[in-house]
Amino acid sequence: MTHANIQLDENGHLKHFLSIYGLDRGLLLSILDHARSFAGVGDRAVKKVPLLRGKTIVNLFFEPSTRTRTTFELAAKRLSADVLNINISTSATKKGESLFDTLQTLEAMHCDMFVVRHANSGAAHFIAGKVAPHISVINGGDGRHSHPTQAMLDMFTIQQHKPDFTRLKVAIVGDILHSRVARSEIHALATLGAEEIRVIGPKTLIPTDIEAMGPRVFHNLEQGLEDVDVVIMLRLQNERMCSALLPSEHEYFHLYGLTEKKLANARADAIVMHPGPINRGIEIDSSVADGRQSVILQQVSHGIAVRMAVMAMTMGSLADTPTLESRDEV
Repeated sequence: MTHANIQLDENGHLKHFLSIYGLDRGLLLSILDHARSFAGVGDRAVKKVPLLRGKTIVNLFFEPSTRTRTTFELAAKRLSADVLNINISTSATKKGESLFDTLQTLEAMHCDMFVVRHANSGAAHFIAGKVAPHISVINGGDGRHSHPTQAMLDMFTIQQHKPDFTRLKVAIVGDILHSRVARSEIHALATLGAEEIRVIGPKTLIPTDIEAMGPRVFHNLEQGLEDVDVVIMLRLQNERMCSALLPSEHEYFHLYGLTEKKLANARADAIVMHPGPINRGIEIDSSVADGRQSVILQQVSHGIAVRMAVMAMTMGSLADTPTLESRDEV
């Protein structure tokens, strides 16, 4: 079964959100459109809409996360859902209970959605194939495979500054090999029709088959940044590296760290992004991370709106509702 088949219901609506791969341009644009209608909810006196009132959403995180988990929690609460955060380090899975048993226990509590983050690639797909038919699953990041909501919040951030994807040159810089974000972003940018996608990094951190996905490969940062409109920096994922793939962090920053001087190779109005957490002085200089071209904090804010959109769409609350501007607050 393909990703698209398991993600869509019989009417072609989003049932699970597991991967960008296999979803068409229209569906991605629909997510962005709905996110736009949610973006102002945080500015209201009452920061809630009633779309998921009475629903229970479980954050099932098997690996550490602060930014992703908290934005999913805020998104669910702003949709008026009840939220259950499962601390895996103290849960029954540590006492020998299998993942399947844990899922069945949660289903017996009448939960409606699982947001899953797991160190193993494919974990969210596995869970989506095991849960009861009424439950939706959202992938909060699985191994090296996929992080679809991060990719979509990045697409939303790009769209706010540069609406026409077909005219954009986008560079993704750093540890491409271990990055689920990079893979999801490449799929999203290609689906949305970006003019050119580039990946930049040392040979040891670039997958050998990456060009089959469409991007151009550069090993020189200055050359790779020439005339690009968007620069997406990635952190070095030392926890996923099985061996020394770099001589030193100092050497990495010298060659691939984004400084104001290196950024000058990009277009003057280029925006700088980073999915976080940021390693200042390793992949990006503080003067750039905090500079006028940085939209890193906007990414965090946009993450709430995008995750609200995905949650509402997978629960069927937006299937026939183009926007929410006319909806009353609660």
